Amino acid sequence: MFNNVYLFTEAKAWVKRKNGPDEVVRIIPAIKNEGRVKSYELFVAYDYPEYLGRILFDENGFWIYEGTVFSVPEQEQLAVFIINYKEAV
Repeated sequence: MFNNVYLFTEAKAWVKRKNGPDEVVRIIPAIKNEGRVKSYELFVAYDYPEYLGRILFDENGFWIYEGTVFSVPEQEQLAVFIINYKEAV
């Protein structure tokens, strides 16, 4: 059952970069398959909205990054943000 991904609306995440300045990433969910989110488009959050790739999740919550911008630790930061996201009440 696909129930461990909680980000259903657009959000911004802070990514600590090892090589270079830290960055705020705009995460936009792609709703597919009966309204469940399985992929997220990643963009620079401010200034020019450069495309940074996308992160996809399978039914078990495993993820894969399609892009070349983020290192594995940076990808993990984004995946953890998406999985643990909670809407403010």
